[in-house]
Amino acid sequence: MNATTTRGSLLAALACVLVGGSFTANSLLGDYPYAGGQFLRYGLAFLLLVPLAGPGAAARLRALGAARWLRLALLAAVGMVGFNLAVLAAERTAEPAVPGVFVGCAPVVVAVLVPLLEGRRPQRIVLYGALFVAVGAFTVQGWGRTDGAGIAFSVCALVGEVGFAVLAVPVLRPLGPRLLSTVVCGVAAAESALAGVLADGTGWLRWPDAVEAGALLWQAVVVTVVGFVCWYMGMQRIGAERATLFSGLIPVAAACTAPLVGTGSYGAAQAVGSALVFAGVAVGSGAALPSARARRSAAERQTAPERSLEKL
Repeated sequence: MNATTTRGSLLAALACVLVGGSFTANSLLGDYPYAGGQFLRYGLAFLLLVPLAGPGAAARLRALGAARWLRLALLAAVGMVGFNLAVLAAERTAEPAVPGVFVGCAPVVVAVLVPLLEGRRPQRIVLYGALFVAVGAFTVQGWGRTDGAGIAFSVCALVGEVGFAVLAVPVLRPLGPRLLSTVVCGVAAAESALAGVLADGTGWLRWPDAVEAGALLWQAVVVTVVGFVCWYMGMQRIGAERATLFSGLIPVAAACTAPLVGTGSYGAAQAVGSALVFAGVAVGSGAALPSARARRSAAERQTAPERSLEKL
């Protein structure tokens, strides 16, 4: 791995670890209105990101065109607001491990879908790594009680996780990681407010208590501002299919942080699953390959995202 891919891998890993910690923060927001919480999270993140958007942001946004603005709206609706809503809905009739297992399959889906959209065959080594990651995520979380609705909403959560990566590919190059994160947070805040008014009326937003405020601040400042920028910076360097391998770190981070707030434990199954996730990331990213093959894989990682962005 060269400096660019190493840096991209570290950024993607950090982003996914932060997102994993957000699942623990979610456990502290069980009584807070869903849409209101999403509005506060993404609205505050948007305000914090605006000064970081970079020079010429307005001109870059005007040059996007209607089709890319529609893609940004879908990215926010599917990969952010919709993803979180699907997880919440799934957990009404299913244990949290069930949507977690489906989301853990995202690396496999992206490893197949992204190459097909680019008109090339999936890379076998990335697919093998994605399978390791998916099995590791399942081992960390296990399986729990569910019904048909729980499975259906878990599938929707998987679609949201995949969409968060795939829908961003054509707009990542013209906007860059910081401006892209800023725009989707602003759009997601507006979509959350609309969903809250339609679903909950005047009760969609209330003043959070001290614990809820701390959890929302963590999600907005650390998970969203830092996590989103790191994620898209990593994806820009190593491509969507390899970046998504690191989503296997989400359940690992969640399992590691859950004991801190008394919502779970870390045992042998979590340790074995974590090892499988790490092995899958190492294989799929090329870190575990012999040096000659690793160099070829690194070259492919640099050219494939550029070819994809040029086509789109």
